Amino acid sequence: MVCIVPLGGRNGYQQAGATRRKAEGVASAERAHVWVEGRVQGVWFRESTRREAERLGLAGWVRNLPDGRVEAVFEGPAEKIGTAVAWCRGGPERAVVTHVEFAAEKPEGLIGFEVR
Repeated sequence: MVCIVPLGGRNGYQQAGATRRKAEGVASAERAHVWVEGRVQGVWFRESTRREAERLGLAGWVRNLPDGRVEAVFEGPAEKIGTAVAWCRGGPERAVVTHVEFAAEKPEGLIGFEVR
């Protein structure tokens, strides 16, 4: 399953109903693979994602992609994954997220969260 979520505002809440439904779709997964577009490199997105994932008790990783996007994988309790994906829609203060795409995947049993 791949969901594409175009965002209306900094935190994506101009289309709040659609955003909430998408977050609920992630909540049934135990692993989410996420791609974030916009001004997401050079704004501490990866480190902030690591901190948020650790705060939520999630395992996984985050990295910059050559095309300017950020890619992340979250594993753990479904409701915490939904929270992490929702956080990615806004990101850290200096980020300007314009598009989030995610796919529910089979968990691999990752331990810890790393910045790649």
